[in-house]
Amino acid sequence: MAHFRSYIWDPVLIVSQIVLMQCIYYSFLGLWLAGVDGLVQTSRSLNQIFSYEILSFATMQGRLSMMAFILNSLTCALGLWLFIRRGKQCLDFTVTVHFFHMIGCWIYNSRLPASLAWWLVNIACMALMAVIGEYLCMRTELMAIPVNTGPKSNL
Repeated sequence: MAHFRSYIWDPVLIVSQIVLMQCIYYSFLGLWLAGVDGLVQTSRSLNQIFSYEILSFATMQGRLSMMAFILNSLTCALGLWLFIRRGKQCLDFTVTVHFFHMIGCWIYNSRLPASLAWWLVNIACMALMAVIGEYLCMRTELMAIPVNTGPKSNL
């Protein structure tokens, strides 16, 4: 039975895509946070990325950091569309990126994140990244495939 796409197990491709998505996640999160820091004139630190205490609804810095995380999920959805290109794999890569981020936060803080705001922001970001990435990938996958591309001749 012929399939539209081949599903060949390629662990090197999968690992390289995971590494690429992690690079996109942290690079653009750093850029979004730098933009937020420029707005409110605060200093940049790794705490903004890994410390779960920074994300809070009570402070302006916490709300702006949440905004940076949400904007980053939109940027990462574009990364899914450009580099993963498969709607079925968007949720897998999204959960993987956020799982490794949680592990990084766990190592950085020496304990699991305990802030409700951190969990809410990351769950919302996972949902946004997966749904928008899948939407973009599905639109590309469902584009019409031209059947007759040769020159037309009058017979």
